[in-house]
Formats: sequence, structure tokens, C-alpha cells
Amino acid sequence: MVPTIFRQGAFRFFFFSREETRMHVHVAHTDGEAKFWLEPKVELALSQGLPQKYVNEALALVHAHHEEIVHAWRIRFGD
Repeated sequence: MVPTIFRQGAFRFFFFSREETRMHVHVAHTDGEAKFWLEPKVELALSQGLPQKYVNEALALVHAHHEEIVHAWRIRFGD
């Protein structure tokens, strides 16, 4: 199961079921995907096929929704 945290525009923010312990979020877009670390600071972990413009937009959305994403992570994974 891949729970969606939220959608905004063409972006979907979600988690995979405990693929690794470091807190992160995945972002899907019609043009590609990205993964962002949430701690110790928000930063791009990887991007696949996503143009830099969309990586930047996704990063801004991760910052804007950081508390919501971290809260969802803790509910989902209990950390």
C-alpha cells in the first residue's frame, strides 16, 4: 500500500511502506519522480526524469507542508 499524503496540482506526495528508516517523502508528477529527505534537513535525495523546474516546485511544496508530512510519517511509521 502506498498512502498518499496530499496532492497539489500535478504532484502527488506519498510514502512507500517502510523502504528505509530515514524520514523521507516521494513525489510523483506526470514527468517524473523525486524523493526528498525530511531530516536532518529537507533536501533532494534523488530525481528520476523530473525537470529541474518541477524539482524546485516540489521542494518548495515539501517545505510548505513539512509539518503535515512529518506528522503523517509519525502516524504511519510510529517514529
